[in-house]
Amino acid sequence: MKSKPITGLTLAAALLLVSLEACVSTPRTTFARGENYSECVVLLHGLNRSWRAMQPMAEALREDGFSTANVDYPSQAGGVEVLAPLAVDTGLQECRRAGATRIHFVTHSIGGILLRYSHKQSPIPDLGRVVMLAPPNHGSEIVDLTKDWPASELFAGEAGLQLGTDEQSIPAQLGPVDFELGVIAGTGTINPVMSAMLPDPDDGKVSVASTRIEGMTDFVIVENSHRYITSSDAVIENTKSFLRTGAFANSKKQAGLL
Repeated sequence: MKSKPITGLTLAAALLLVSLEACVSTPRTTFARGENYSECVVLLHGLNRSWRAMQPMAEALREDGFSTANVDYPSQAGGVEVLAPLAVDTGLQECRRAGATRIHFVTHSIGGILLRYSHKQSPIPDLGRVVMLAPPNHGSEIVDLTKDWPASELFAGEAGLQLGTDEQSIPAQLGPVDFELGVIAGTGTINPVMSAMLPDPDDGKVSVASTRIEGMTDFVIVENSHRYITSSDAVIENTKSFLRTGAFANSKKQAGLL
């Protein structure tokens, strides 16, 4: 049986479904108490994803003794200035309610930008260590090239379109970090078209160069794509190591490369 051709209408419908799936009306948190409830980890997923993308990481961290607050926030609900307090404050409140006195973060993609924006607007006094997975800390050239395409806002949302590389982009306005930060960048890709829009090496959405940020404590590169970096065993082990010790298991800093 022949497959049906993909029409512009079909593509628009598919993009709409993706957007609607990401648009829960209010943030929700899947919370799990760990052995050491004084230390809690807030997990923030990426654009058009949900708490499920971060659940393997959350379960591994809970088994390692951390309490976890896996936040499901509506990534299509507005710009970074709207999403940042919505997502970050939800996680902070959940951890504090459980008695945590030190709150770490593990973020994926735009989740790292939401944390940086929120912390710059209102510094988090009980912020612990942070691990960012594939963060567009200097934006993404893909946004520069596609922001004027039809349906780009439908798919990327207002916040996604703020992640370009120009001086007016949100990442360009945030400056260096002032907290313990470990960055994990990927070099795998499942999207050769998008990879062709990026400087090598890249993960299909963000270049390795863009993930780096002044003030970061440690840095590691893994062979994972942007989408699947959150569930990689190597990424999970490195994340646990950084949250515990302030260094990755495969540390660039320890190897003298940072």
